[in-house]
Amino acid sequence: MKIALDAMGGDRAPAEPVKGAVLAAKELKIEVALVGPQQVLQAELKKHPLVEGISIVPAGDTIAMEADDVARVVRQRPDAAINVAMGMVKDGRAQAVVSAGHTGAVMASAFFVLGRIPGIERPAIGILVPYAAGKVFFLDAGANPDCKPSYLVQFGQMGSAYMEKVIGIPQPRVGLLNIGEESNKGNELAQEAHARLAESGLNFIGNVEGVHVHKGVADVLVTDGFTGNVALKVGEGIADYILQQVRGVVKSSPLFIAASVLLKPALRRALKDLRYEEYGGANLMGIDGVVVIAHGRSDALAIKNGLWVANSAAQSGLIETMRQSFSRRSAAPETTPAAGR
Repeated sequence: MKIALDAMGGDRAPAEPVKGAVLAAKELKIEVALVGPQQVLQAELKKHPLVEGISIVPAGDTIAMEADDVARVVRQRPDAAINVAMGMVKDGRAQAVVSAGHTGAVMASAFFVLGRIPGIERPAIGILVPYAAGKVFFLDAGANPDCKPSYLVQFGQMGSAYMEKVIGIPQPRVGLLNIGEESNKGNELAQEAHARLAESGLNFIGNVEGVHVHKGVADVLVTDGFTGNVALKVGEGIADYILQQVRGVVKSSPLFIAASVLLKPALRRALKDLRYEEYGGANLMGIDGVVVIAHGRSDALAIKNGLWVANSAAQSGLIETMRQSFSRRSAAPETTPAAGR
């Protein structure tokens, strides 16, 4: 397995992506292709001890975060690092792409170069959130602000495939994020999506309220991209607030500082899952190839974990499973109830 890393993507590029690649190659034995300007990456790579499994693929720079018409810029820049990385997957020279660059640019490049898996209406951003009660695959996290009920059903199907193939959970429980547990709660989208999910053949458990998400009641949680993005960013903000509060309280008293020396290992374990760096990145589901979008401010740890996420998905055979699954669904004729039934 070789993972193509957009080494120029992100607020801390190229230093942190290169450092993250070195960590992944050294600690996880993942083969990484750094994609970007050769001289820049060579200079950055010289700052680290020589590690096997890292190569450089020459390419242009990243797509600027402030680009107005991202899709147009992506089309006009075939040499851009993200396009070259996607091309490596298309040609079979790499098995996955990881980028902390402009989310819109990554999505546009994936769509133009790799395309959708036949049968999928809309790609979705899915992120694996590690709660104490269990991991939850949450989608859509922002790719589709406006959705149809059929999109949410496909999100459930894609999320279920991910949890089964990559995480190893048989018959994953699929929930619909809503404002109440009853089937008649929510707006028209939620109500119709509930009805369709109930008939989809998925292990659908019904509506899940936001307060119950962290309790492990579902393995896959689906919603529209607008709601999903807001929910995840609010959660990220609360996590940052908790971390700041804990640090502030510890520093407020010499007694607390002394106690924190003894409690440091326990605090580190307790707070670990609150850090976005531990997530690694979000999966762009529905694209005909493994694509992981890391946080824009990813440090080396986040990049390393993003490479692990991509490597795990590539090794699982997820894409081939989804190709076969959605091919069967799109080929199946629609049936109508017989008269009198």
